[in-house]
Amino acid sequence: MVTETQVVEWKSSWRDEYLKWICGFANAQGGVLEVGKNDDGVVVGVADARSLLEEIPNKINSTMGIVADVDLCTDDGLNYLVITVLPYPNPISYHGKYYIRSGATNRELTGNALDEFMLRKYGRTWDGSPVPYVKVSDLDDRAIREFRTKALTSRRLTEADLDISDPALIDSLRLAEGKYLKRAAVLLFHEDPEKWVTGAYIKIGYFETGADLRYQDEVHGPLITMADRVMDIIYTKYFRDWISYKGIQRVDAPPVPRDAMREAILNAVIHRDYSVAVPIQIKVFPDKVMIFSQGGLPENWTVDELWAHHQSKPRNPDIANAFYRSGQIEVWGRGIEKIEEACLKDSAPPPVFKSKENDVQVTFPFVARPTTSRKHSLVDVIDDGADVIETGVNVIENVIENDSNVIETDSNVIENVIENGLTRPSKTQMIIAAMLDNPKVTWKELARIVGVTERTVARLVGALREAGVIQRIGPDKGGHWIVSGESVE
Repeated sequence: MVTETQVVEWKSSWRDEYLKWICGFANAQGGVLEVGKNDDGVVVGVADARSLLEEIPNKINSTMGIVADVDLCTDDGLNYLVITVLPYPNPISYHGKYYIRSGATNRELTGNALDEFMLRKYGRTWDGSPVPYVKVSDLDDRAIREFRTKALTSRRLTEADLDISDPALIDSLRLAEGKYLKRAAVLLFHEDPEKWVTGAYIKIGYFETGADLRYQDEVHGPLITMADRVMDIIYTKYFRDWISYKGIQRVDAPPVPRDAMREAILNAVIHRDYSVAVPIQIKVFPDKVMIFSQGGLPENWTVDELWAHHQSKPRNPDIANAFYRSGQIEVWGRGIEKIEEACLKDSAPPPVFKSKENDVQVTFPFVARPTTSRKHSLVDVIDDGADVIETGVNVIENVIENDSNVIETDSNVIENVIENGLTRPSKTQMIIAAMLDNPKVTWKELARIVGVTERTVARLVGALREAGVIQRIGPDKGGHWIVSGESVE
């Protein structure tokens, strides 16, 4: 079905208030406003089309000082107008107000959103704006030394690059503009950046329920060391590791993979909208941890696009560059992919992302740990309690709603005995069968076979791996699956 988009808007008749839409197109990617079409894009015709052909261009020019092409078109004897608006490099206002096209809607820019829009239109970013009355000598020596150590260890900078004075280093990182330091320099390296940027810290709290706060911490100071300090507090004070043993060796498993958590914290620090005086908040519950950060997704992005391959579009490019030079992040837009990889590696459920206009939430469900275990079998309940999997060395027994359903695996043979009218295998059975049929089956193929998303497949496979039903031999590309009962070379 044809619908309105970022660059297409339909109106059944002309009203002068639609000049706001033209202003929005000019401030965004440009677009086309078609007058004489209904909400379904069907031509219904417009009265006085020929007179409007002259009036509209004059109104556009007189109210906004821009030029737009207005063409008269005909469809089955009905006239309609096509107004084509190009994107403008400078901000365009309509009666002193600024509008921008976002998705299929038109919105007025105010407050911080307007400030950021103005900066970007003139080739600047919020973190790149200069700050008076701050000198390099006011920055925290320890934070700068920590940056030098990290940059050298990661080999993002060489010894020659770092064998320079602090003012020269700040200049080489593009954190100064003339005699002024940029906001990014203050946030990254000042001992107390909140003197200039209110709310530039992280709050951590433990909640028994949604409103039942038990204890909390605040992490202040230079951003460049903030992720390390937050990680130390969370993993020593807020998280309880699951302890198991492999032989006589003790294995401590945290409820959220460290690499995934660290990447999420770094994303929050780097992409946060610091013009909003609200700190990053990390809420820890008995079964999950949630990260709240001001600053929505890049314009016209959705949460689904985060999981797909995408370019890096940092809100604060100067801050991001310093984190990259220190070796803490990449600049290829792989942050979400790295989180997913870390979760898959530890058989942990992937996080859930939510985005509002100026807020991003990331929720990590805790890794489910079994309450009892045996050497050759493990009982694990998945799929909301619908499936109970008991794994032995050569037999997987799956009891579903008191119906007998036994899967016996022997190399490439699978028997599925279904009694009492049960005719549809469970999702986990379908995954096991697919792996037996093709040990090199991919995540995408599994999702297609089972009829679920790749994220759901990842959750189910994670449960099977933890239960010892399956294991992965080799890397994601070129490796293969082993189902319990097969020999492992």
